[in-house]
Amino acid sequence: MKYKLLFCLLFLTYSVFAQEKYTLNGYVKDGSNGEDLFGASIVVQGQNAGAVTNSYGFYSLTLPKGRYVIEFRYIGFETVIRTIDLIENIRLDINLGEDLSELQEIVVLAEDEDENVKSTEMSVAKLDIATIKKLPPFLGEVDVIRSIQQLPGVSTVGEAAGGFNVRGGGVGQNLVLLDEAPVYNSSHLFGLFSVFNPDAVKDIKLYKGGIPARYGGRIASILDIRMKEGNNKKMTAQAGVGTVFSRFALEGPIIKDKASFIVAGRRSYADVFVKAFTDVLDEGAALYFYDLTLKANYQVDDRNRVFASGYFGRDVFRFDQRQGFNWGNSTATLRWNRLFNDRLFSNLTLFYSDYDYALRFGDTDLDVFQWSSNIRTLNAKPEFTYFLNSNNEISFGGELLSYTFEPARAIGISNGQETDISIGEKRALEYAFYVSNDQKIGSALSLNYGLRFSGFAYLGPSTVYEFGEPEIPGKRRPLLNTSDAAAGETIASYQNAEPRAALTWLLSEQSSFKASYNRTVQYLHLISNTVAANPLDVWRPSSNNIRPQRGDQVAVGYFKNIGPKRAWETSVETYYRRTYDQVDYIDGADILINELLEGDLLAGDGRAYGLELYVKKNTGKLTGWLAYTLARTELQIEGINRGEWYPTRFDQTHNVNLTTIYDLNERWSFSANFTFLSGTPTTFPTSRFIIQDFAVPFNAFDSRNNVRIPDFHRLDLSATLEGNAFKRNGAPKKIVSQYVFSIYNAYNRRNPFSIFFSQDMERLPMGTPPNTSATQLAIIGSIVPSVTWNLKLNNQ
Repeated sequence: MKYKLLFCLLFLTYSVFAQEKYTLNGYVKDGSNGEDLFGASIVVQGQNAGAVTNSYGFYSLTLPKGRYVIEFRYIGFETVIRTIDLIENIRLDINLGEDLSELQEIVVLAEDEDENVKSTEMSVAKLDIATIKKLPPFLGEVDVIRSIQQLPGVSTVGEAAGGFNVRGGGVGQNLVLLDEAPVYNSSHLFGLFSVFNPDAVKDIKLYKGGIPARYGGRIASILDIRMKEGNNKKMTAQAGVGTVFSRFALEGPIIKDKASFIVAGRRSYADVFVKAFTDVLDEGAALYFYDLTLKANYQVDDRNRVFASGYFGRDVFRFDQRQGFNWGNSTATLRWNRLFNDRLFSNLTLFYSDYDYALRFGDTDLDVFQWSSNIRTLNAKPEFTYFLNSNNEISFGGELLSYTFEPARAIGISNGQETDISIGEKRALEYAFYVSNDQKIGSALSLNYGLRFSGFAYLGPSTVYEFGEPEIPGKRRPLLNTSDAAAGETIASYQNAEPRAALTWLLSEQSSFKASYNRTVQYLHLISNTVAANPLDVWRPSSNNIRPQRGDQVAVGYFKNIGPKRAWETSVETYYRRTYDQVDYIDGADILINELLEGDLLAGDGRAYGLELYVKKNTGKLTGWLAYTLARTELQIEGINRGEWYPTRFDQTHNVNLTTIYDLNERWSFSANFTFLSGTPTTFPTSRFIIQDFAVPFNAFDSRNNVRIPDFHRLDLSATLEGNAFKRNGAPKKIVSQYVFSIYNAYNRRNPFSIFFSQDMERLPMGTPPNTSATQLAIIGSIVPSVTWNLKLNNQ
């Protein structure tokens, strides 16, 4: 009884205080097109109170009854000040920019808040699409993935390599999200371009560390890419004709200020041009890609909004009408935002993702080999944000994912006789629950802490294999037993707690110290033993033989802004990352169509540590940044390298990127980017055997990644000319042109991608040892100039 009385007393006490407080909430949008502004700051003048809009542009701020001066700020937009008499709950939507609607007391300021210093976020890389479009493009085309590689802590194993590496993580340890749906292969043309159309992208955010509790599933990074909602004010269109492909985008209102859409597409046309000059493609050969991005949203009422989006893309590489391979991604996302009350905001996401690839070889139906594979994902993800007060923002939610893996549907036909060597489907469920709090303590200390609990179940129907330990470490594990699991039967299950924490200590208005810790768990594994990720790599779930990967990362940093208007941003971060149950392979592992693949896999520990320096100039005609990373990434696996630590394939000691953008005038802008990367490790033989005049390489010391290929460096240049937006009589043009001129690899550097050995084939006298030579392979070994012509509908 006494506990009930205590509960009632606490409830009444809260109610009394609550009666003296009211809530100001709403959405902050771009006034020119109605796009939500993620990360806009709401600041209460003269008080230690404020808020930041979430990924849908929503904010909520609870304050005691009174009169307040509220500032609405977002980088690149006018700052708006509104005087509010908070005597009741108020809904206030703000449009920033040129379209400032129904504001009675407005003051426009030129200052921006030092949000990068004050927020609890660290180890986060952001690039807005306007900046990305100013960077030197490859073959005249802007690329999201290539752009983030210019930031500290992000690298690639070589030119045109698919994917990216973050703080010592592999390509398969990055979760790439497009409107919440995972994209399992983010590359077109084997890594030359990414699958994301920049005309449809609103913003990108890369979490290298300090990962919020709402994210999970990968141990290296989260790349969150948000698509545009579509202009709900007016119809706009743009198109581009480049060296490799052409693209278009159309967006506009379905119902003005209430519903809008965007559709964007691209298609390469190297095959079209080649057919005009040669007959090499007359037999049906082809090399092209295409993608289509779609999105629509509808504001049902003041409290409900729905979004639907999708992506469909494919690469096709055919040697003739019968032989070749292809791969592609398909995603579909449905989201529902609901404001339950002035403080409780929710988002429900449902998505479907399918990545598939296939190959076929054989001249006739009597002699042919065909193989296809895919991974399909279904997800339901409810999320809630409760704005408790101006100092506490509580987030909670969960997700349930269903996976279907088809490692190989493979059929071989020889002389008309068919052999089925397919590997059966594998199924799994992943689930997670999380809760976190973004808390301010006084005027100097901010905290973000939370807990994510995740689980995974590997399910039947499937054949279950049990392997023993090899007699010699590093060799194939022997098969001990096989059994059959029924449909829905749990073969193996795992549960993990994933704590997350971050803090910011303000040293002054423009400087702070930050620290973060996160534990992450990954239940999926990208099986690849090639130099770089390729479209035929296989995804496998954790099982009774493959444990989930786990990672712990600690990071500390110092952040400081220099000068007014945040003219200069500077930061230095250091991190240490320890990983467990990392997958590697025995020598000679067969990973493609291997029912006993799990017997060829090895597991061990990893460590990565480094220092990241970042200096960015934000104002003036000349802007840009310098990013430097000093890092080391190593693995230790019993049976490899004599059990000693060895560098991973993507270990790079030094990584330097210098990016500059110069706006000469309203029409001309120039940009340059210089990149330097330390050479990545590779394994060379230490000796050789001569068997019947053939040299057989041999690694006598069982060493892994024992040498490094030469360093990588490159300079890219570009110039952009904006066409006149007005005619000579002052009337606006309906179509405005833009021309982008670029030079990739300006000083003609033949950067090495890999080095391989070969034997000279001429016949030698008896007893003469054969000659062998090393060949350095460069993917793009020359200057690559390009021109792109962009068009935009000037619908004023």
